[in-house]
Amino acid sequence: MILIVDDKAENIYSLKRLLESKGFSVDSALSGEEALKLVLNNNYALIILDVQMPLMDGFEVAETLNGFNKTKGIPIIFLSAVNTNNEFINKGYESGGIDYVVKPFDPQILLLKVNTFIKLYQQTKELQDTQLALKKEIDARNRVQLELKERVDELQNTLEVLPLIAFTANEEGEIEFVNHNWYNYAINEMQFPQTHPDDVNIRDEWKKAIEKGKSLELEVRIKEHKQQQYKYHLLRIIPILDHKKVIKWIGTFTDIEDQKQIEKKKDEFLSITSHELKTPLTSIKAYIQLLSRSLKNHESEQIKGYIEKAQLQVGKLNELIADLLDISKIENGELKLNKKEFDLKHLIDAAIETITQTNDGFSLHIEGNDDSFNIVADENRIEQVLLNYLTNAIKYSPDTKHINISREINGNFVTIKVRDVGIGIPIDKQERVFSKFYRVEESSLKFQGLGIGLYICSEIIKKHNGTYGVKSKSGFGSEFHFTLPIN
Repeated sequence: MILIVDDKAENIYSLKRLLESKGFSVDSALSGEEALKLVLNNNYALIILDVQMPLMDGFEVAETLNGFNKTKGIPIIFLSAVNTNNEFINKGYESGGIDYVVKPFDPQILLLKVNTFIKLYQQTKELQDTQLALKKEIDARNRVQLELKERVDELQNTLEVLPLIAFTANEEGEIEFVNHNWYNYAINEMQFPQTHPDDVNIRDEWKKAIEKGKSLELEVRIKEHKQQQYKYHLLRIIPILDHKKVIKWIGTFTDIEDQKQIEKKKDEFLSITSHELKTPLTSIKAYIQLLSRSLKNHESEQIKGYIEKAQLQVGKLNELIADLLDISKIENGELKLNKKEFDLKHLIDAAIETITQTNDGFSLHIEGNDDSFNIVADENRIEQVLLNYLTNAIKYSPDTKHINISREINGNFVTIKVRDVGIGIPIDKQERVFSKFYRVEESSLKFQGLGIGLYICSEIIKKHNGTYGVKSKSGFGSEFHFTLPIN
């Protein structure tokens, strides 16, 4: 919009008609005071200002407008029929005008000037808006960078006081920061500590994690400079995400050497104890069998019941000692497999028969294909895994008598699944149920056990190059599975 300021209405009328005929939007004021009020309340792209006005002349109006931030950028064209000498023209430019037109003027030339100055004003305004937006963006980025730096400093200070080996890396895995504990094991901040020759390479494992964008957790032995000894550490590296994109990695090495030594001594104790218990238990079992035969024709049903209960408890103790011996063999690398070809259907049928004979009233339903199917594996060990799955399904399903077994073939693997409708397992506990001596807290008080059966099963399946796992939901049962290679 253009503002025309003149104390003579006829001058405003003629000039306004001229500008509006060319499509310009025009506003007007009959005095300097009125013009100031309009300019402060509206936005104008150009002001055409008469010099000779009463009370407040055009120069005073221009100087006043030039003193306000909002109005000092508006272009002003002075019009005058009286003040035409150089003194007044110079004063017009000094007071803030960009042009000084003397009456009478050529309408076409005035229109060209008006059009040019409006375009110049619009371009200047756009440039100012762009600069303002750019400044805001720069300020916002500076604030974000400052906040990020504060967070990084806070993180590094936290990592420095931790009694762990700690480090951070960028999204590509390049190490950016290490705490002081790092140098007890590493040569410099760019190289990981030296690992034991028998352990996995940290850099290779982490590279796989970076490609997947997943966290990494593994146990490794790293070499301490001072004592020149390898010590067990638990390495955890987790990604920091921003809008689902990895922007940083944070890693820690936790010293678990003492824990490992305790586990080693515990395993040695279990190994020795289980071997020592095996001999007297065999003798007890034999004596009970002899006693049972001697009292075979005895009339007392009570004594027969006692003998049966004693045999049952000896059987449970024998299974427990067998599990402890298996753990000892696993830890010492002595768990051997006797692989041969056998019918998987026959194995499943035998396991079902064993379970139904020892658990009255339970119904085991086979789903899917039940035809004969031969594989090469250790039949006894696979039966041990299946029996453990079935026994657990019965134990943790106190309110039902129904268990489902299914067999599926997927490519080069056969999968066995055991599904119950028991108490289920919380999602956050499912990853650890195959760990040694681990028991779910919610069921540990209600159901007896040492938490070693599933660990042994997992080791047996791993030695067969198979996989294992569980799907479960609290209160809705569990589905345990294991896979075996067909060839």
